[in-house]
Amino acid sequence: MLQKIPSSNSGASAREGKNVMSQQKVVCGDAYKNVEKYLDDSTVIVTDPPYNIKYHYRTYTDNKKDEEYWRDLSHLCSLAPSCVIMYPESLFVLSSWMNQIPTKVCSWVYNANTEKQHRDAAYFGIKPNFNLYKQPYKDMNDPRCKKLFERTGGARSYDWKEWPQVKNKNKDDGGTGVTHPCQMPVEIMKYLVGIIPTEYKIVDPFAGSGTTGVACKLLDRDFIGLEIDSEYVRLANARISQANE
Repeated sequence: MLQKIPSSNSGASAREGKNVMSQQKVVCGDAYKNVEKYLDDSTVIVTDPPYNIKYHYRTYTDNKKDEEYWRDLSHLCSLAPSCVIMYPESLFVLSSWMNQIPTKVCSWVYNANTEKQHRDAAYFGIKPNFNLYKQPYKDMNDPRCKKLFERTGGARSYDWKEWPQVKNKNKDDGGTGVTHPCQMPVEIMKYLVGIIPTEYKIVDPFAGSGTTGVACKLLDRDFIGLEIDSEYVRLANARISQANE
Protein backbone atom coordinates (compact mmCIF):
# COMPACT_ATOMS: atom_id res chain seq x y z
CA MET A 1 0.00 0.00 0.00
CA LEU A 2 1.59 3.24 -1.16
CA GLN A 3 1.53 5.93 1.50
CA LYS A 4 1.03 9.65 0.98
CA ILE A 5 4.38 11.36 1.54
CA PRO A 6 4.21 13.95 4.33
CA SER A 7 6.01 17.24 3.87
CA SER A 8 9.67 17.46 4.85
CA ASN A 9 9.01 20.81 6.55
CA SER A 10 9.21 20.55 10.30
CA GLY A 11 5.77 22.09 10.83
CA ALA A 12 4.25 22.97 14.16
CA SER A 13 4.45 20.43 16.92
CA ALA A 14 1.12 19.05 18.08
CA ARG A 15 2.04 20.25 21.56
CA GLU A 16 3.07 23.77 20.54
CA GLY A 17 1.44 26.37 22.72
CA LYS A 18 -0.27 23.73 24.88
CA ASN A 19 2.47 23.23 27.47
CA VAL A 20 2.01 19.47 27.26
CA MET A 21 4.94 17.16 27.85
CA SER A 22 5.68 14.42 25.35
CA GLN A 23 4.96 10.86 26.43
CA GLN A 24 6.91 7.66 25.83
CA LYS A 25 6.03 4.13 26.87
CA VAL A 26 6.37 0.51 25.79
CA VAL A 27 3.44 -1.89 26.10
CA CYS A 28 3.42 -5.66 25.93
CA GLY A 29 1.95 -6.86 22.67
CA ASP A 30 2.49 -8.69 19.40
CA ALA A 31 3.56 -6.30 16.63
CA TYR A 32 1.69 -8.20 13.93
CA LYS A 33 -1.55 -8.45 15.91
CA ASN A 34 -1.68 -5.20 17.88
CA VAL A 35 0.15 -2.40 16.07
CA GLU A 36 -2.76 -1.06 14.02
CA LYS A 37 -4.58 0.26 17.10
CA TYR A 38 -1.66 2.66 17.68
CA LEU A 39 -1.47 4.02 14.12
CA ASP A 40 -3.20 7.07 12.68
CA ASP A 41 -2.42 9.87 10.23
CA SER A 42 0.07 11.43 12.66
CA THR A 43 2.27 8.37 13.25
CA VAL A 44 5.48 7.13 11.66
CA ILE A 45 6.85 3.63 12.24
CA VAL A 46 10.55 3.57 13.19
CA THR A 47 11.91 0.11 13.86
CA ASP A 48 14.84 -2.27 13.82
CA PRO A 49 12.89 -5.52 13.30
CA PRO A 50 14.01 -9.10 13.85
CA TYR A 51 16.03 -10.20 10.82
CA ASN A 52 14.80 -13.81 10.64
CA ILE A 53 18.33 -15.17 11.09
CA LYS A 54 17.62 -17.57 13.98
CA TYR A 55 18.78 -15.08 16.60
CA HIS A 56 18.25 -16.14 20.20
CA TYR A 57 15.64 -13.93 21.84
CA ARG A 58 13.92 -14.78 25.12
CA THR A 59 10.41 -15.16 23.67
CA TYR A 60 10.26 -14.47 19.94
CA THR A 61 11.22 -17.26 17.53
CA ASP A 62 13.39 -15.66 14.85
CA ASN A 63 12.94 -18.45 12.33
CA LYS A 64 9.88 -17.98 10.14
CA LYS A 65 9.59 -19.37 6.66
CA ASP A 66 10.97 -16.72 4.31
CA GLU A 67 7.71 -16.05 2.51
CA GLU A 68 5.79 -15.70 5.77
CA TYR A 69 8.44 -13.38 7.24
CA TRP A 70 8.55 -11.01 4.27
CA ARG A 71 4.77 -11.04 3.82
CA ASP A 72 4.14 -10.14 7.46
CA LEU A 73 6.91 -7.54 7.74
CA SER A 74 6.10 -5.82 4.43
CA HIS A 75 2.42 -5.58 5.39
CA LEU A 76 3.27 -4.07 8.78
CA CYS A 77 5.68 -1.51 7.31
CA SER A 78 3.06 -0.50 4.73
CA LEU A 79 0.48 0.42 7.34
CA ALA A 80 2.05 3.86 7.87
CA PRO A 81 5.05 5.88 6.71
CA SER A 82 8.06 4.01 8.05
CA CYS A 83 11.78 4.00 8.71
CA VAL A 84 13.13 0.44 8.73
CA ILE A 85 16.67 -0.47 9.82
CA MET A 86 18.17 -3.60 8.26
CA TYR A 87 21.16 -4.87 6.35
CA PRO A 88 21.22 -3.43 2.80
CA GLU A 89 20.41 -6.68 1.02
CA SER A 90 17.36 -7.22 3.22
CA LEU A 91 16.04 -3.73 2.50
CA PHE A 92 16.07 -4.52 -1.21
CA VAL A 93 13.87 -7.54 -0.52
CA LEU A 94 11.57 -5.57 1.79
CA SER A 95 11.19 -2.79 -0.77
CA SER A 96 10.19 -5.35 -3.40
CA TRP A 97 7.61 -6.95 -1.14
CA MET A 98 6.20 -3.52 -0.18
CA ASN A 99 6.19 -2.45 -3.83
CA GLN A 100 7.64 0.86 -2.72
CA ILE A 101 10.86 2.70 -3.48
CA PRO A 102 12.36 4.42 -0.42
CA THR A 103 12.28 8.20 -0.46
CA LYS A 104 15.67 8.17 1.27
CA VAL A 105 18.21 5.68 2.58
CA CYS A 106 20.65 6.54 5.38
CA SER A 107 23.56 4.46 6.64
CA TRP A 108 24.82 3.63 10.11
CA VAL A 109 28.53 2.79 9.86
CA TYR A 110 30.47 1.04 12.62
CA ASN A 111 33.87 -0.58 13.11
CA ALA A 112 33.37 -4.24 13.97
CA ASN A 113 35.24 -7.50 13.64
CA THR A 114 32.58 -8.83 11.29
CA GLU A 115 31.97 -9.01 7.56
CA LYS A 116 29.13 -6.48 7.76
CA GLN A 117 30.14 -3.04 9.00
CA HIS A 118 27.08 -0.98 8.25
CA ARG A 119 23.29 -1.08 8.27
CA ASP A 120 20.88 1.06 6.33
CA ALA A 121 17.67 2.82 7.31
CA ALA A 122 15.11 3.16 4.52
CA TYR A 123 12.38 5.77 4.74
CA PHE A 124 9.16 4.73 3.04
CA GLY A 125 6.37 7.23 2.44
CA ILE A 126 8.06 10.08 4.29
CA LYS A 127 10.86 12.50 3.43
CA PRO A 128 13.39 13.10 6.22
CA ASN A 129 14.66 16.63 6.74
CA PHE A 130 18.38 16.69 7.55
CA ASN A 131 18.18 20.25 8.82
CA LEU A 132 16.14 19.09 11.81
CA TYR A 133 18.98 17.20 13.51
CA LYS A 134 22.14 19.23 13.93
CA GLN A 135 25.70 18.01 14.40
CA PRO A 136 28.96 19.80 15.30
CA TYR A 137 31.01 21.30 12.48
CA LYS A 138 34.01 19.25 11.43
CA ASP A 139 36.68 21.48 12.96
CA MET A 140 35.28 22.69 16.28
CA ASN A 141 38.79 23.84 17.27
CA ASP A 142 38.48 26.58 14.70
CA PRO A 143 37.18 29.75 16.45
CA ARG A 144 35.07 30.56 13.39
CA CYS A 145 33.33 27.17 13.64
CA LYS A 146 32.72 27.72 17.34
CA LYS A 147 31.03 31.04 16.66
CA LEU A 148 29.03 29.54 13.82
CA PHE A 149 27.93 26.68 16.08
CA GLU A 150 26.78 29.14 18.75
CA ARG A 151 24.69 30.96 16.16
CA THR A 152 23.23 28.01 14.20
CA GLY A 153 23.29 25.09 16.63
CA GLY A 154 25.40 23.04 14.23
CA ALA A 155 25.52 21.73 10.69
CA ARG A 156 22.77 19.73 9.02
CA SER A 157 23.05 15.97 9.28
CA TYR A 158 24.36 13.81 6.46
CA ASP A 159 22.84 10.65 5.01
CA TRP A 160 25.30 8.53 7.00
CA LYS A 161 26.52 8.45 10.57
CA GLU A 162 29.43 6.57 12.13
CA TRP A 163 28.83 5.31 15.65
CA PRO A 164 30.01 2.19 17.53
CA GLN A 165 27.75 -0.72 18.33
CA VAL A 166 26.59 -1.20 21.92
CA LYS A 167 29.14 -3.45 23.62
CA ASN A 168 28.43 -3.47 27.37
CA LYS A 169 24.65 -3.67 27.66
CA ASN A 170 24.79 -4.24 31.44
CA LYS A 171 25.75 -0.59 31.94
CA ASP A 172 22.46 0.53 30.38
CA ASP A 173 19.86 -1.88 31.78
CA GLY A 174 17.87 0.65 33.78
CA GLY A 175 18.75 -1.25 36.95
CA THR A 176 16.61 -4.21 35.87
CA GLY A 177 19.38 -6.78 35.40
CA VAL A 178 17.78 -7.59 32.03
CA THR A 179 19.73 -7.22 28.77
CA HIS A 180 18.61 -7.41 25.16
CA PRO A 181 20.94 -9.08 22.63
CA CYS A 182 20.42 -6.50 19.87
CA GLN A 183 20.45 -3.10 21.56
CA MET A 184 20.72 -0.14 19.20
CA PRO A 185 22.88 2.89 20.06
CA VAL A 186 20.86 5.81 21.40
CA GLU A 187 22.71 8.30 19.18
CA ILE A 188 21.77 6.40 16.01
CA MET A 189 18.09 6.31 16.95
CA LYS A 190 18.20 10.02 17.87
CA TYR A 191 19.61 10.73 14.42
CA LEU A 192 17.03 8.59 12.56
CA VAL A 193 14.10 9.96 14.57
CA GLY A 194 15.48 13.49 14.66
CA ILE A 195 15.26 13.98 10.89
CA ILE A 196 11.57 13.03 10.83
CA PRO A 197 9.29 16.10 10.86
CA THR A 198 8.47 16.99 14.44
CA GLU A 199 4.66 16.86 14.17
CA TYR A 200 4.69 13.07 13.85
CA LYS A 201 4.44 10.57 16.69
CA ILE A 202 6.81 7.61 16.61
CA VAL A 203 5.70 3.97 16.85
CA ASP A 204 8.16 1.09 17.19
CA PRO A 205 6.40 -2.30 16.79
CA PHE A 206 9.58 -4.17 17.80
CA ALA A 207 10.65 -2.04 20.75
CA GLY A 208 13.19 -4.48 22.21
CA SER A 209 15.32 -2.69 24.81
CA GLY A 210 13.47 0.59 24.21
CA THR A 211 16.22 2.60 22.53
CA THR A 212 13.77 4.25 20.12
CA GLY A 213 11.76 5.39 23.14
CA VAL A 214 14.89 6.68 24.88
CA ALA A 215 15.76 8.68 21.77
CA CYS A 216 12.23 10.09 21.61
CA LYS A 217 12.37 11.18 25.25
CA LEU A 218 15.66 12.98 24.66
CA LEU A 219 14.16 14.63 21.58
CA ASP A 220 10.83 15.43 23.30
CA ARG A 221 8.87 13.29 20.81
CA ASP A 222 5.74 11.25 21.54
CA PHE A 223 6.39 7.52 21.35
CA ILE A 224 4.64 4.20 21.78
CA GLY A 225 6.45 0.88 21.48
CA LEU A 226 5.26 -2.71 21.35
CA GLU A 227 7.30 -5.62 22.66
CA ILE A 228 6.19 -9.25 22.93
CA ASP A 229 8.51 -10.12 25.85
CA SER A 230 7.36 -8.80 29.24
CA GLU A 231 10.91 -8.66 30.62
CA TYR A 232 12.06 -6.55 27.66
CA VAL A 233 9.04 -4.30 28.28
CA ARG A 234 10.29 -3.81 31.85
CA LEU A 235 13.80 -3.10 30.58
CA ALA A 236 12.58 -0.64 27.95
CA ASN A 237 10.38 1.38 30.29
CA ALA A 238 13.12 1.53 32.93
CA ARG A 239 15.59 2.88 30.39
CA ILE A 240 13.07 5.43 29.12
CA SER A 241 12.21 6.64 32.64
CA GLN A 242 15.89 7.15 33.44
CA ALA A 243 16.87 8.80 30.15
CA ASN A 244 18.42 12.23 30.54
CA GLU A 245 20.25 14.44 28.06
